[in-house]
Amino acid sequence: METKYIFVTGGVVSSLGKGIISSSLARLLLSRGYRVTIQKFDPYINIDPGTLNPYEHGECYVTVDGHEADLDLGHYERFTDIKTTRANNMTTGRIFQSVIDKERRGDYLGKTVQIIPHITDEIKRSVKSLGNTGKYDFVITEIGGTVGDIESTPFLEAVRQLKWELGKNALSVHLTYVPYLKAAKELKTKPTQHSVKELQAIGIQPDILILRTEKDIPPAMRRKVAQFCNVAPEAVIQSLDAPTIYKVPQMMHEQGLDNLVLQLTGTESIGEPDHAAWNEFLHKLDTATETVTIGLVGKYVELQDAYKSINESLMQAATYCNRKLNLVYIHSEKLTNSNVDEKLKGMDGVVIAPGFGQRGIEGKFVALKWCRDHDVPTFGICLGMQCMVIEYARNVLGLEDANSTEMDPNTSHNVIDLMEEQKSVSNMGGTMRLGAYECKLKKGSIPAKAYGKEIVSERHRHRFEFNDDYRERFEEAGLECVGVNPETGLVEVVQVPALRWFVGTQYHPEYQSTVLNPNPLFMSFIRAAISDKK
Repeated sequence: METKYIFVTGGVVSSLGKGIISSSLARLLLSRGYRVTIQKFDPYINIDPGTLNPYEHGECYVTVDGHEADLDLGHYERFTDIKTTRANNMTTGRIFQSVIDKERRGDYLGKTVQIIPHITDEIKRSVKSLGNTGKYDFVITEIGGTVGDIESTPFLEAVRQLKWELGKNALSVHLTYVPYLKAAKELKTKPTQHSVKELQAIGIQPDILILRTEKDIPPAMRRKVAQFCNVAPEAVIQSLDAPTIYKVPQMMHEQGLDNLVLQLTGTESIGEPDHAAWNEFLHKLDTATETVTIGLVGKYVELQDAYKSINESLMQAATYCNRKLNLVYIHSEKLTNSNVDEKLKGMDGVVIAPGFGQRGIEGKFVALKWCRDHDVPTFGICLGMQCMVIEYARNVLGLEDANSTEMDPNTSHNVIDLMEEQKSVSNMGGTMRLGAYECKLKKGSIPAKAYGKEIVSERHRHRFEFNDDYRERFEEAGLECVGVNPETGLVEVVQVPALRWFVGTQYHPEYQSTVLNPNPLFMSFIRAAISDKK
């Protein structure tokens, strides 16, 4: 079949959940047996979110091929098990950079380079690049931002052109908000009407409207929206607040979203969706009665999107262990020797979060020493693993000023350091190790038992490395290097075998944990935390 293109836009306000709707639709189509992929177009001028502060943009997600991407790609992967690449995420910055590079090479033969057609043509090329591979029946494209934003205009113009060019092979899904006014005790559809009119003014007629709402929208009101917005009544779907985002595919299916997409794109149905595994996960989520309490120690805890993939990985693992997750955020900047006992004593397990920079790092050392002294299951991820090494060097090896050269370039015990070949690179991000790398695990170690194999591939996003010069001293003192990159010999995983579960990974296992395939290391950690609770 010809590739069908589905465009998901948003109106009224941001953060309505376009990524969740896109992921849910992809899940439904995949469950029916279609070949699906999703991409996100972000209207900011940064080349990627790699240098953005988490307060600005939440988590930076990393694809298998080492592209730093928007956190929505994490949702895409968790819902679909699709491994995304740089082709699944495009920014205004990358589009403009590509056009300017072509102009400098003389590709436009002296023409004046303009938004239309040159920028929009580049956007269209990027949209269709995945479809042109012949691998997919459906390409879902989420347009970041809100209709009416000046930044989104070139993307929406490209969508308008593509809808015209592709005809029945293109579909527009518009997500809007229907607010509930408490004082008037009424739902209001006017913001949706205005949003659709704005979209129509650009030249895009939405085929499907999804109304985000906190209250059930009566059928008569949905018919009114359909009438005002030139949309078929059955194509007006509500997206009620759900107790978990993982129920959204089910809610969309009950209202016939997947059938509607097949009908509007002239696609022959190849059977009802197979939701057995997904529904089993939801059943476990609904029926769990016991709780596992995990402390997440980091410096961005007031902004939970900064650790989105970790949060979801812990929740998935807890669910498969028939537990409800009670995730307690502990601000590492506020953690001291005098309050650590009070903050951590109720935890069944502790995660030391990743990050960059000095801020909040001493609190992580305090947490690690307490967890080690009390034999609490502890999981250090990326910088969390590096902090494990530094804390162990200081308090067990007796190297009092041990540090990472990221924090103290003049430390006399640089147990974490840049590799020699990285030291001359000055370009921001140029020294980063990004994307999937293989890791060889020590037979019998906790990670090897968790994965059930000794060679694994996990994704990285870091700059500094374990200093191999100290490896022998650490291992003699009880901290073992149980995972190394088979090509470079770089240490990827550390473990203290004398403790029940004390593991640090230089890689980010959260990037490869999905609803249907939770990461084995998170499963192992949660099982240890449950065992500790008992």
